[in-house]
Amino acid sequence: MDLNLGNLEEISDLRIVWPNEASDFTPWLASDDNIERLADAVGLEITVEETESQVGSFSVDIFASETGTGRKIIIENQLEDTNHDHLGKLITYAAGKSAEVIIWLVKRAREEHRAAIEWLNNHTDDNIGFFLCEIKLFKIGSSEPALKFEVIERPNGWSKAVKKDDTLSEAAQQRYAQRYNYWAAFNDYAFQNLEFAKNFNRRKPSRDHWLDFSIGSSTYHISVSQIRKRNNLLAEIYINDDKDLFNYLLQQKDAIETESGLIFDWQELPERKASRIIISNPVDFNDKSQWQAQFDWLINTMLKMNAAFKKYL
Repeated sequence: MDLNLGNLEEISDLRIVWPNEASDFTPWLASDDNIERLADAVGLEITVEETESQVGSFSVDIFASETGTGRKIIIENQLEDTNHDHLGKLITYAAGKSAEVIIWLVKRAREEHRAAIEWLNNHTDDNIGFFLCEIKLFKIGSSEPALKFEVIERPNGWSKAVKKDDTLSEAAQQRYAQRYNYWAAFNDYAFQNLEFAKNFNRRKPSRDHWLDFSIGSSTYHISVSQIRKRNNLLAEIYINDDKDLFNYLLQQKDAIETESGLIFDWQELPERKASRIIISNPVDFNDKSQWQAQFDWLINTMLKMNAAFKKYL
């Protein structure tokens, strides 16, 4: 059967759709249907309270709240690459509105600003969360543009942690506590290692089964996971949406595995946008006497991965 498939093309100039941030994009985003798109991307329920909301002599693009909890949310829009001016505004607006959720929507996140948001997430109160999202537009042929909000930086475990735990079963609460305690112990141990602390930034402990560590780009990162059902500890290079990069790295497979001394499971995942390059270690999470050995494996593996992959990334 012959299939005529179109090519997915990214629209690089957002102003083709929204010529002006204040008069076009902000009102568009504030509508119920479109704010729900953003809410789905960041994992929150958002109710818009006001657009162009005053903060002294300035105004934040959207002032909102989290449905059900009342947490204050500010959303700052930027149809261009991130810059220092908007980062400063973001913090000013957050302080002026006493916001607990801060969302920065941009055309492209520069690495230095992604690192700044990561730093803020790691050095602010547990109730404060910063999200950095890129606005992506795509089309196929002459089709109408399609939108995607791509989350570049978020607090570890935020989507689950911000919700009240009253409705969780005792088993779920125990599961979350186990994950959190493991990552907290890993953080305390790993960042005593000077080489590890030099190469990676500390992340807040999470109730999720994974922790993500930046290695210089929003396109890829190192992720570590506790898979308790299978008693497996994982470390991986996670590539968000770049099959060309995965295939390029795959061509360097022999060199990377020789240099690192590690054997990886190379998963292109053709049915998904993401790709994964994984190594696993069978462990017993319930035996705390083994945790130090597990942490040592993670530390050594992450350092070897970072050293072997970075010359190709």
